[in-house]
Amino acid sequence: MPKALRRIRAAACSTATAALLAALLLACSGGSGSTSGGGGPAEDSSEGNAQSADRDRPPGDPLATVTEQDVRDAVEQIPDEVAEVLERSGVPGASITVVHGDEVVYARGFGVRDLDSGEPVDEETVFQLASLSKPISATVVSALVGRGELDWSDPVVEHTPGFELSDPMVSERVSVGDLFSHRSGLPDHAGDLLEDLGFDREEILARLSMQPLAGFRDSYAYTNFGLTEAAVAAAAAAGGTWEELTESVLFEPAGMEHTTDSFEEFLSEPNRASPHVRDAEGNWVVGEQRDPSAQSPAGGVSSNAEDLGAWLRIQLADGALDGEQIVAEGELTRMRTPQALSGPPSSPSARSSFYGFGLGVGDRDDGFVGLSHSGAFLMGAATAVGIVPGQDLAVAVITNGQPVGAAETLREVVLDLAIHGEVTRNWWELYSQRFEGMYEPSTPTDWGAPVEQPAPARADTAYLGTYSNDYYGPLEVRQGASGLEMVLGPESMVFPLTHHDGDSFLFTPPGENSLGPTGITFGFEGASGDGGSSGDVAVAATVEYYDETGLGTWVHT
Repeated sequence: MPKALRRIRAAACSTATAALLAALLLACSGGSGSTSGGGGPAEDSSEGNAQSADRDRPPGDPLATVTEQDVRDAVEQIPDEVAEVLERSGVPGASITVVHGDEVVYARGFGVRDLDSGEPVDEETVFQLASLSKPISATVVSALVGRGELDWSDPVVEHTPGFELSDPMVSERVSVGDLFSHRSGLPDHAGDLLEDLGFDREEILARLSMQPLAGFRDSYAYTNFGLTEAAVAAAAAAGGTWEELTESVLFEPAGMEHTTDSFEEFLSEPNRASPHVRDAEGNWVVGEQRDPSAQSPAGGVSSNAEDLGAWLRIQLADGALDGEQIVAEGELTRMRTPQALSGPPSSPSARSSFYGFGLGVGDRDDGFVGLSHSGAFLMGAATAVGIVPGQDLAVAVITNGQPVGAAETLREVVLDLAIHGEVTRNWWELYSQRFEGMYEPSTPTDWGAPVEQPAPARADTAYLGTYSNDYYGPLEVRQGASGLEMVLGPESMVFPLTHHDGDSFLFTPPGENSLGPTGITFGFEGASGDGGSSGDVAVAATVEYYDETGLGTWVHT
């Protein structure tokens, strides 16, 4: 999930409505988290121990109100509801999966998987799941914990000895569970901008050691690469790669034939959804294909409606599927136990929201626990899942358009229809308004706004040269065919520089998190910033977009 989503989490957390416990995108920023290590001891209820060993799934909650007929009535209304949301949002295609009890009641596709080809979406169309990958990855780790391969409380250095954070104490103690619940102290989305620049997983995880830390187990900040490190540690404990592990532990035994952690395998699927984004005029177009390989445990899974039905059945059946115990009994309860306070209440009447291991956790208005997660690629995918274990009900929505609120709207509409028999509010109006804020400038300076009377730049030679930065790597400013240009990243990406004001120039950053132009500002010893003399040479350069945690300054070498 991209950095931009943090700007709507506060609004999500301030709403007490039940379905918003799922959070508008998954979790709100800040707040004090758990102070306990790992996930605590495994659940060991006497009721669970008394159940027959050969049962396929636990008995339904005696307080459950949703009947089989309720769900049948609800799914009959799905086509009309989807048609309305796709029309209002413009999102090209979607698939919906509904599971009740141990049955996939509904799995169907709508719209088109590619606007250019016009090919339709069906229940077998494969979509990128984005951050919906996280609860799937947590399911894999839960299975490993049940087998005794590792525990949520294991320090990651036990399995990946070279991993370091900026505080030696935290490096020694941070656990698999800490990283899966975003309570390590790493800053929000730490490492994501390195991925945008083309750094690979190994290099990004190594550079997390340069990031400043907030309170260990006393803060919540959503980090794709923190969770990825935990998954790498889990794979090391099991003696394989993460991609091998997901296949052998979950996808293969669950019969999820079109689900993978491999971007290459996703591209090989003939029936796959293309990403779609809105252009400058607001029209939906096929976008650039996002490669999430570096953070595949956090955002790299691809799947379809049918396969997600199998995963949701496992979630509702305490780890069982068709008589086989994929995840040991009780382990999914640990995954769903609140580990971090993701959203403190905004008022005495508001509820808190929490995060377990890879999954949002909260209480619904009807008194049942609600589990949820959303996924979003600004480059063209949006997903949402909602699970109400006490009602034996689960819904997954996957779409091929950048996040505008369509996936979350459809999730809540289907849950409403099944639980209440009607749609309880205008979910599209709520979510679409929340999502509008995602696309506003993410830096203090609005670099897209023109300067009325810009100060002149110095001579181009004042800015030329190589600048060093331990976190982002070297930056070169050189003379290009049409003026100054900047070279950055392991793949030597080239960015034309356009003069903005004085010693500041504009460029557009690459990748998933980019929302438009940003600025690079050059510093000079003793300079007033009004243009100076042509003989001055810059001593440093700061990119505001890369400087959120103080790491965005390069020094001229």
